[in-house]
Amino acid sequence: MRIAVPTETKQDELRVALTADGAHHLVQAGHEVLVQSGAGVGSSVTDADYTAAGARVVADAEQVWAEAELVVKVKEPQPSEHRFLRSDLTLFTYLHLAADRACTQALLDAGTTSFAYETVRLADGSLPLLAPMSEVAGRLATQVGAYHLTSPAGGAGLLMGGVPGTRPAKVVVLGGGTAGRNAAQVALGMRADVTVLDLQAPVLASIDREHRGTVRTVTSTAAALDREVAGADLVVGAVLVPGARAPRLVSDELVSRMRPGSVLVDVAVDQGGCFQSTRATTHSDPTYRVHGSVFYAVANMPGAVPVTSTQALTNATLPYVARLAALGGARDLEALAADAPLAAGLATLHGTLAHREVAQAHGLGWVERFAPAV
Repeated sequence: MRIAVPTETKQDELRVALTADGAHHLVQAGHEVLVQSGAGVGSSVTDADYTAAGARVVADAEQVWAEAELVVKVKEPQPSEHRFLRSDLTLFTYLHLAADRACTQALLDAGTTSFAYETVRLADGSLPLLAPMSEVAGRLATQVGAYHLTSPAGGAGLLMGGVPGTRPAKVVVLGGGTAGRNAAQVALGMRADVTVLDLQAPVLASIDREHRGTVRTVTSTAAALDREVAGADLVVGAVLVPGARAPRLVSDELVSRMRPGSVLVDVAVDQGGCFQSTRATTHSDPTYRVHGSVFYAVANMPGAVPVTSTQALTNATLPYVARLAALGGARDLEALAADAPLAAGLATLHGTLAHREVAQAHGLGWVERFAPAV
């Protein structure tokens, strides 16, 4: 297949979907790889690196999209890219369609076959292509939260771990999945007072064992969430419902009862966010205030560390890109049905939705093309 890698156009997005090593792997497998000139610069991958790997560097977005059979991206197509979508194209990227009606409609109108990294799922329920960026976002959430707790950044003027004779910051993490666990791990390493809330007892038990009781674990009832958030200095929202909009757990009324200068970081912003007043921000302008608190809701957090993120993303996605290309970009639906993880990632096909949670989020119809054994 002709596999194309365009330059990302989302604001402040410096990741690229494929490293030079990844391109070489696909070329060796018999595919043609096209890369838009300059696509990898922000991730320290040059056009010369791609050329040496056997890829063909093309001049602009129009050419890379026009020649593509399979487009591999990092972020969902931006409005300026919707015109490139077409019915004989397969798209593989993070889509987060439940929080993006415009992109959903653009894919449906164009008849594009699309697969969402975030809903590719293994038999054990894990999300292998979401995991690496969730790790990055979780670790970053604590870093940026610690910075924004400082007075110059508008925070309460607290050092995360304090010093002897002072109290550490109280960090509350909502969700014990990949992002939440990584946020808690970094916060604990910074010597903060860390609490993780989750609905699932086995998740809490696993966190307790992992940290030998040094992280408080609390079942996420409404009363417990209210109590813990109200007393927090830093809240990390890391709640995930795969493929669906994130539940809004933290109301503005609850925020109004938090300490002045407290910080809330919404890792779930790509899926609509788990705080009532979440609205997507950018790395250039990352925060805003709600009552007396600082909200950080950058919609592409891992883009802040593109070298790390691009390498980690390619490591995870490359086997699936290769499998999708071997299937002709899902033109062979019978073969795709036998690949349960990829089939679970199918989002749109022939102008119809293939994902129930996205359809429910937008009040649209959907067709279950497969019943993956996952």
